[in-house]
Amino acid sequence: MTNRDVEAPALPDVPQILSNVPGSLPWGVWRERHPALIAKVAAGLPYPPDRRRALDELAEEITGPVRPLPADAHDRDLWAEWGREYLGAHWQDVPFLWAESYFYRKLLHAVGYFADGPWRGVDPFEPFKTAELLGGALESDLAALDPLAALPDAEQDAALLTASLWGNRADLGFQVTARRDPDERDPSTPLVADQSARLWTLLEEAAPAGVCLVVDNAARELVPDLLLADHLLATGRAATVLLHVKPTPYFVSDATPADVTAALRRLVAASGAAGEAGRRLWQGVVDGVVAIRAHPFSCAPWSYHHMPADLAEDFAAASLTIMKGDLNYRRLVGDRWWPPTTPFAAATDYFPGPVAALRTLKSDVVVGVPDEVLTHLDADGEPWRTTGTHALVQVR
Repeated sequence: MTNRDVEAPALPDVPQILSNVPGSLPWGVWRERHPALIAKVAAGLPYPPDRRRALDELAEEITGPVRPLPADAHDRDLWAEWGREYLGAHWQDVPFLWAESYFYRKLLHAVGYFADGPWRGVDPFEPFKTAELLGGALESDLAALDPLAALPDAEQDAALLTASLWGNRADLGFQVTARRDPDERDPSTPLVADQSARLWTLLEEAAPAGVCLVVDNAARELVPDLLLADHLLATGRAATVLLHVKPTPYFVSDATPADVTAALRRLVAASGAAGEAGRRLWQGVVDGVVAIRAHPFSCAPWSYHHMPADLAEDFAAASLTIMKGDLNYRRLVGDRWWPPTTPFAAATDYFPGPVAALRTLKSDVVVGVPDEVLTHLDADGEPWRTTGTHALVQVR
């Protein structure tokens, strides 16, 4: 990508979220979550002394000013241009989205992901992803698919959409310093915004057509996303599904092409309905009905306002683009202090095609919350925006 690829047309006139407010979620990310993550990465693989020193140096760096990538980094010049306003500033004084993206790029440098040598291309988050993919919780999730076939069509739709929506609670990065078990949510909690009926109507009116699914996390979250894709294909809502994933490891558990294939293998090996869906999806990839794309912009530190033309063409051609997860929501509307009642359609009016968001709330940004819902949520004093206990389905 060149700088021309990230020239935004007209960015929202809304303040960006920074990390310098004591007690805020972004403030805690730099003081708790990222140091804990660095330690977890160091313990997850047998990194040699030079890699461990680099991780220690990164842990020290994030307490002070943002430094350039080393001279031997293949993308040093690109990041120097992207960071020309931010390099030298304190990590907490630059936009939170940009800083987090740069942190993960620096972490990959620390573990030698791009360097010549034995650690080149080794995903530092793979141990966490694999443990979750092979865990008993996912086994229970897959077994729950078997009774679905006996349900009415509308109930199957709702069940698979709900599984994909709440699958985001399995975000490994969020779990690093989570204060609660990610499965401890009240299933009766109403959605902050629920436009799921509009989502199904839009799909049915456009069917059969191409659907873009911009996935978020790997392993236990990715599996219900793949099952939703299979359902859209099996019910004729989609003729093709284009899965957008990250080209390199990112934000702890974000899905890469390798994670998609790992999840497909897990599904194919399952019994019952899960195995049947896995085999359909596997053949779908072979036949080109299910495609995987890992665009470099997916790891860029920008909102989708900056997306390059070829990526915009993917979204414009789709009958619907489904943005999964908290990070994709931040990138879709912009990681900014929007008034929560701002209409979702207004915040996404730049997007080149119909778009839906399936999101478990784990960060401050939110739009499209009805006045009466906002009043109720704010009244009890709980931090509903950041705990992963609330979710939304929004459509434009």
